[in-house]
Amino acid sequence: MKIIKLLIAFFAAYFVTLVSNVYAQELCEECLANVPEDMRDYVYNMDYMDKDQPLGPTVMRDWKSPSKPPWTIGYASTYAGNTWRKGAMERLMEVVLPKWRALGMVDDILITQSNLDDSLQIQQMRQMIDGGVVDAIIICCSNLTALNKTIEYGWSKGIPTLSFTGFTTSPVSINTSVNYRLVGVYIGTWLAELIGEKGNVVVMDGIPGYSASDQQSDGMLAGLAMYPDITVVGHLAHNWTSQVAQKELSTWLASHPEEIHGIAVQSSGETGTLQALLQSGRDPIPPIALGGELGALCYWRQNPDYIDEAIYAWPPGDEIQLGFEVMMRTLQGQGPKIQSILVGPATKSFDDIAAVLDEDCDRNSTGWDNPGLENWAPSSYVDAFFERPADPTKYDPSSH
Repeated sequence: MKIIKLLIAFFAAYFVTLVSNVYAQELCEECLANVPEDMRDYVYNMDYMDKDQPLGPTVMRDWKSPSKPPWTIGYASTYAGNTWRKGAMERLMEVVLPKWRALGMVDDILITQSNLDDSLQIQQMRQMIDGGVVDAIIICCSNLTALNKTIEYGWSKGIPTLSFTGFTTSPVSINTSVNYRLVGVYIGTWLAELIGEKGNVVVMDGIPGYSASDQQSDGMLAGLAMYPDITVVGHLAHNWTSQVAQKELSTWLASHPEEIHGIAVQSSGETGTLQALLQSGRDPIPPIALGGELGALCYWRQNPDYIDEAIYAWPPGDEIQLGFEVMMRTLQGQGPKIQSILVGPATKSFDDIAAVLDEDCDRNSTGWDNPGLENWAPSSYVDAFFERPADPTKYDPSSH
């Protein structure tokens, strides 16, 4: 396991040239005063920042929940139909909820699903707020702006909203995620170098229009564009669902007989992407980006020379646990300083994967491998983003 350290100085000049129209919101430098310099310059490097990423101070800096624990947390999910969401939900209900319930700080998690319908998600969130049944709301992978008024309405009632795996532009939300534009650049440059800096590449997005998808896609394209002999011959979307990835790529391959040298695919579409390639009969199977799906990782486990590393952009269990723990800190009154708490992606080597999977693993597995929260977003790092940092599990509910 290692945290990726890009050669920022080398790549930044290229990136600025390629996407000179990208400019981030003003960065709250004071908010990052306690963040280690190497991580600050890496994860919050403005040359790799989405122009809409909220980076100002939060309204929760001197706030704590007006409600006494145990709290009820609303999870207004946008979608349940892929393995990533399943992995996040399993961590939430099987690990996170029992942990915080045993500590006496959470009594329940109220879950809704909107199936990618912004209007329905807004309705569900307002019902949570008006019903007085939740003390905070967590959302995932949502539209940049559609929920802003609802988030502000909740805040007016003393109910904060946190977005994990993507962000909203509301001035009263907080956000946790990897810097997806940064990881996109990494994936693009990694793939280009893996295939010898020349050849035909297909880019496969998640859900266009959603911040996490768009940021990573833009980064991938910028990374690939650094290599003049790389040609992007296809640009598809798979709704972060392997079945959709398999169908979309199979359809595309049927009408495009040219050789494909690599595929920059967002997780969680790598297992379906790999299955489409295997079914197509192409030989050799071009390398694809792997990001934690066990089915695709199994192929690498059985073919050690296939690629040289897996790049974890959004480990589902760790992502939702990070967001939840940031919300618990916020409710306790620890005072988040900056609107977006960002971390770097992680990588795993073949030996790391061999320690997780046996050779007789299942290429059709829908499970996920996570790097582990303390390996990926350690509490010591998260502490730096709070005015009054403390171990949230040590909080005394009776003192609230």
